Parts: sequence; structure tokens; C-alpha cells
Amino acid sequence: MINDKDSQNTFYVLDKKNDIPIVFIHGVGLNHKIWEPQINVFENTFLAYDILGHGKTPLSKENISFDDFSNQLTNLIDELNMKKIHLVGFSIGSLIARNFATKYDERLESLTLLCSIFNRTEKQKQIVKDRFELAKKSKNLSKQALKRWFTDEYLEKNPNTYNKISSILEENNMENFLKVYELFVSHKDNEKFENIKTKTLVMTGEGDTGSTPEMSENLSKVINNSMVKIIPKGKHLCSIECADDVNMSIKKHIQND
Repeated sequence: MINDKDSQNTFYVLDKKNDIPIVFIHGVGLNHKIWEPQINVFENTFLAYDILGHGKTPLSKENISFDDFSNQLTNLIDELNMKKIHLVGFSIGSLIARNFATKYDERLESLTLLCSIFNRTEKQKQIVKDRFELAKKSKNLSKQALKRWFTDEYLEKNPNTYNKISSILEENNMENFLKVYELFVSHKDNEKFENIKTKTLVMTGEGDTGSTPEMSENLSKVINNSMVKIIPKGKHLCSIECADDVNMSIKKHIQND
């Protein structure tokens, strides 16, 4: 259970001393606490951390790139003496995971890209740009995002989740958030996908309008040794709303050696 005491740290690790660790990377505007539905499901050591500029992790650089996030991950797993990992990235976390995988494929036992953008249309790009400009102008994050991330039925039945995610959004340092969000907005899918040799699972919710099933299908086509899983009834935060299905898919993926 990730509680307030745990949230004073930049990462949460549950050392089960069993098999290869699983590392989880959250999305923009969120922090490591979103992975609570995943903590006790896996037999492997569990690691979730705050990316640069989020949670308790500082961000001092003015100009950042995805290489900075890959360096952060490399430094963290080296510090924790994790030679190889199963890597799970969500949303912008999946872009960080993609960057990391193209540079350090030998450190990966498996890769899971959850709700990952790919080949956005001009219309899709404009929608994200408009949200970015609105956030820059208003200096706060709209809770309307939760309507895109969860089904209405789920939010009605789970007000505590709504309040928890809203609280995380409100805690953001807007200057840092905007730096990172801009990376997401301007991302061009220019990774060297041919460098990714590890087995890869590309997964999204069937109702995710920002990281669509079509994007996952197309992304899988450029990554060798990859497969696609579409989560029924899931939206962007299907890792929470459809946790059982997501967890089972990841578990099957990492155990299917």
C-alpha cells in the first residue's frame, strides 16, 4: 500500500527478492502512487518512481529531453543494483520506456507500452496542443481529464479514486509540469524502433481517445517481437479501472519466456 509516508520519497520499492524486478513509469501530471492496483499482484520485486518534475523528484534543467528521463531511470536501477528489469511505461511513461529501450535494450527482460501515442493525425495533435495552451494560460490542470481517463460509470462508483487522482493533479508544480507536457505534445515518434529486440506488449483501452487502439496496432507493426492487447471497456487509466485485466496481461507477458 502506497501511503502518505511513502509519498515523501521519490520512489516506492517492494523488495520480494524473487526474480527480475518490474519497474513502472507513470504519466505526465501524475506520480508513482497511481500504481497502487499493481503493487501486490506480481511475485517480482516492484518499483515505481516519480519522473523528473513530478512528485518529490526535482527538475532543475530548463531544456529537457527524453534522454534525461532515460538517464534518470538508468541511475535509479543502477543505484538499486537492478541488472535487468521488466519495464512498464504508461502514457508519457511509455515514451520514456521507448527511449530507454532503444538505448538500453540489453537491460530489459520485457517491455510493456501502456496507452502509448503513435502517428497522431493533425487533428489529434491539435487537440493536445490546445490542452497544453489552456494549461499554460490557466496555470492549473483541468479535472475534465478524468472524464477522458475513466468511464462515467466507474467515476460514479469510485469517488475515492476521483478524489485521489484530482489531488495528485493539484499538487503539480505547474512550471515543471508544462516542461514535461510540452515534450509529450511535440513528440514525433522518431525513436530507433529497430533497436528494440526485447519482447514487447503494446496495450491500451478500447475507449482511449488519446492513445487509441489503432495507434497501438500501428506501433506494434514497427516493433519486432511485439504483440497488441486491447482492454475491453478501458479508457486511458485502464491500469486502475480495469486493473485485473491489465495485470493479468502484464503477468502473462512477462512470464511467457
